[in-house]
Amino acid sequence: MTDLQELTPIDQATPEELTEIIAELEEYRERLVNDTLSMAQRAKIMKVQAMANLEPRLAEIDAQLQVLRQRQPVLTAGN
Repeated sequence: MTDLQELTPIDQATPEELTEIIAELEEYRERLVNDTLSMAQRAKIMKVQAMANLEPRLAEIDAQLQVLRQRQPVLTAGN
């Protein structure tokens, strides 16, 4: 077993906590897209341009979600 000091908070999360973290990150992503598109519309910026500017952040969020989703079955199997 890995020493507790080497574990990340995700490694220490329960399956329920991990599910909650994933849901919150998905909600944040959706809110980020909606808010950005709303502001772009008010500022008369094209949707394509707004999404292009947002894409690097969305890619980071998607990568984090992928890691969390891959970790979820491991935590469930370990408990």
